Amino acid sequence: MRASLPTGSRSGFALLFGKPNVGKSTLLNHLVGEHLAAVSPRPQTTRQRLLGIVRQPGTELLLVDAPGVHQPRGLLHRAMVEAATSALAEVDVVLYLAEAGWPAGAQPGSGVDIDVVGQAHRDLLRAVKKAGKPVVLVLTKIDLVERPKLLPIIDAWRQAFDFADIYPLSALTGENASGLVGVVRQYLPEGPPLYPEEQMTDASERALAAEFIREQLFLKTQEEVPYGTAVAIDAFDEQERESDRGPGLVRIEATIIVERASHKGIVLGKGGERLKEIGTEARKRLEKLLGCRVWLGLHVRVVPGWTEKRALLSELGLT
Repeated sequence: MRASLPTGSRSGFALLFGKPNVGKSTLLNHLVGEHLAAVSPRPQTTRQRLLGIVRQPGTELLLVDAPGVHQPRGLLHRAMVEAATSALAEVDVVLYLAEAGWPAGAQPGSGVDIDVVGQAHRDLLRAVKKAGKPVVLVLTKIDLVERPKLLPIIDAWRQAFDFADIYPLSALTGENASGLVGVVRQYLPEGPPLYPEEQMTDASERALAAEFIREQLFLKTQEEVPYGTAVAIDAFDEQERESDRGPGLVRIEATIIVERASHKGIVLGKGGERLKEIGTEARKRLEKLLGCRVWLGLHVRVVPGWTEKRALLSELGLT
């Protein structure tokens, strides 16, 4: 049964689009009010599209978080970029995210002719323009910018592209973020909500379990390891989820796939301690999401060159 919204309600899709590590997943989590998307300080954390549902009176905003657009290296990375760029044709509005800042060593009023936007963004914006959708520029990480320097940055971006709107915020601190939905609303089609009122995402609990485990891999392992890892959920047993004797139990078995034997040793850690840390933190996230106790069993498997194996990527939902 669909939720009822006031007459004149709007419901539509907005794509979070931009380069890696600009705060797309952090913004989705903040607006939805639930930790759904994996977040880490490292770029290319997001590998697949993830839908987050944001509701305000009269508005259902369906946020599509997609991988950051970068120069792809290999089959996995090409699939990630395709997941982002193909979504441009499927949404009602594009939220183009970029960090609010100046190039290193450059400041307004320095007398030096500085391109604040940069060629990489200009190239991406040309691709976005071809989609023919309204584009709202979301300047992120304004908590790192002194206020007098923010207006010149906004002016530079305004001259670079014909944005429908420009909206600065900090997804990390939440500064100015609450007003974004109202700005985007005007570009959504009129219509009733598309999802039940209690639903936050269209991702399955199984898929979110893999996301939470992979997030901890990015946070706990060394620099070179995360990009060569994936997570496969082998079992998701809910037989004991409902219980009359207190919180139920979900049993999850997962395999962490790595490309090299040396990476397996890093993921395991001395005496298996790092794998235990990964499991403990992922389990905490899962228990909050599922609302019950979780037993999480993790295994590590070496599959050389898995990022170039199309069949395995398809099995993992990465193509």
